[in-house]
Amino acid sequence: MRVGSFVLAAQFPGQGQGEALHRAVRSAEVAEEAGLDAVWLAEHHFVPYGTCPSAITLAALLLGRTRRLRVGTAVSVLPTVHPVALGEQAALLHMTSGGRFSLGVGRGGPWVDLEVFGSGLEAYEKAYPESLDLLLRWLSEPSVAADGDRFAFREVAVVPRPSESLTGAPGPEVVLACTSPASVRLAAERGLPMLLGMHVGDEEKAEMIALWRGHARACGRPADEILGAAHVSAGICQIADRRTEAVETLLKAMPGWLKQGLDAHVTVDGRPRQMRDPLAYTELLCGLHPVGTPRLCADRLAATSERTGITRFALLVEGSGDLAATEENVRRLGAEVLPHLG
Repeated sequence: MRVGSFVLAAQFPGQGQGEALHRAVRSAEVAEEAGLDAVWLAEHHFVPYGTCPSAITLAALLLGRTRRLRVGTAVSVLPTVHPVALGEQAALLHMTSGGRFSLGVGRGGPWVDLEVFGSGLEAYEKAYPESLDLLLRWLSEPSVAADGDRFAFREVAVVPRPSESLTGAPGPEVVLACTSPASVRLAAERGLPMLLGMHVGDEEKAEMIALWRGHARACGRPADEILGAAHVSAGICQIADRRTEAVETLLKAMPGWLKQGLDAHVTVDGRPRQMRDPLAYTELLCGLHPVGTPRLCADRLAATSERTGITRFALLVEGSGDLAATEENVRRLGAEVLPHLG
């Protein structure tokens, strides 16, 4: 089992953006010291829900500051960037980090980001599969041309080419964020492992993995690829000597952050938004994920793995909103939870 942290660089009420980003960087550095497997970096634009606008840029910083830790994006929002530009950046990080970079990509939402970056609503609603396929080709072929509805250009050489890495690894791992049956099928068709959100429980995640496996088999994906797919489960983790104490910490801090962060999202076309109640959502997360004593947290992770087959976790550890408390949470995760997991 591989346990990593999920870093949003969340800006809690009363905090500055620099404080949020400093906590994000420190939590990643401590994650390596504590023996965690990876850190996964979220990307958001124009909202305090997360103050990192470029997960791949922050990944570059953290890869330079660490030596063992795997660093991944969770996710780079594909409709707001050119897939070739993202592919070049991913190849660069893969080759210069010794193969420690994972590229997580996702569709994002119908937010004003699409207007600001000039990609438009079509990039979100229709062109996502085309963008994904162009990205995957860039990471696997020596040269690429495009003749699609959204991207069309003459053949150009892929430089740097991921397979030229001195580590011998063919290219950066690509993980696809999945929140619907359509996105699950998209991942399965391409043999990509999934990143499953923290808003769903074990039963729904198990159903999504079963759908992925069935569709991958139907598409003729290799059996060893299907069996070995390392899906990632996002969640939260808060450790305390008593479960009530851990829950209280999150209920005190997270609803305020969720309210100001989610309320700041603006749709690109004025469509109605349905946002979760911040307090109810926090309570839901506390019930779904490892929140409590170290033994309880270990048991919760083991139970999720047994029920779903998932062996990789990306756990939000900054739910207290406090730098010192976040560092302690990460250290306890490494010292008191991981030894129970094997």
